[in-house]
Amino acid sequence: MRDLSIKLRIWRQKNSEDPGGFVDYDVNGLNEHMSFLEMIDVLNERLISNGEEPIAFDHDCREGICGSCSMVINGKPHGPLKGTTACQLHMYHFTDGDSITIEPWRAKPFPVIKDLVVDRTPLDRIIQSGGYVSVNTGSAPDGNTVPISQEDALYAFDAAACIGCGACVAACKNASVSLFVAAKVSQLASLPQGQPERDKRVVSMVDQMDEEGFGHCTNTGACEAECPKEISLEYIRKMNWEYHRANIKS
Repeated sequence: MRDLSIKLRIWRQKNSEDPGGFVDYDVNGLNEHMSFLEMIDVLNERLISNGEEPIAFDHDCREGICGSCSMVINGKPHGPLKGTTACQLHMYHFTDGDSITIEPWRAKPFPVIKDLVVDRTPLDRIIQSGGYVSVNTGSAPDGNTVPISQEDALYAFDAAACIGCGACVAACKNASVSLFVAAKVSQLASLPQGQPERDKRVVSMVDQMDEEGFGHCTNTGACEAECPKEISLEYIRKMNWEYHRANIKS
């Protein structure tokens, strides 16, 4: 086991009105088996001990499930590893003496709340506009009541892997959220339970996406490349097909 000394360049910003800027920190004596967020915890403990303001950053499960750990590490959303969230990135992927730049998601619809924390409630509003299904309340139905082909089930399951972190927005030059919306639309459109709102859903979610100020998809593929759950661009094709289908029917 080796100890690491790292030079950090971290974006500090008091609120959305503050211009913000990078601040440099030297962090020594780090355990290489620490997660990336544990490394920031160590820095924060030292800042607090010195009477300084700790760095604000989002986190929750720290298991790569919730997507809260949204930050850009050395220019890449969630860091240098493919298919990995920031909380699952470990310090043994870095070398002693490395310089690491950490900044928040950069997108107009995601204003900075403080330091590395951004307001991602536009994603919630997109889900509220149509990312649900109508079901009868009561006891849970038997698992085999509604037959679903294995092909459809796997297609929907892969789309459902999206954790809504917003890395697709941070990676896209247009700040497009198409991959997130496409994953949610495609998941529900592929299942029998999603059919009642199928047409209304895609129109409502795409319209809400535009209303929130996200950019349009130009198929650069940056979203798929940086997505920690490796959601495929195929779902954007599916969303576009669903959207045009719904408009033609109406």
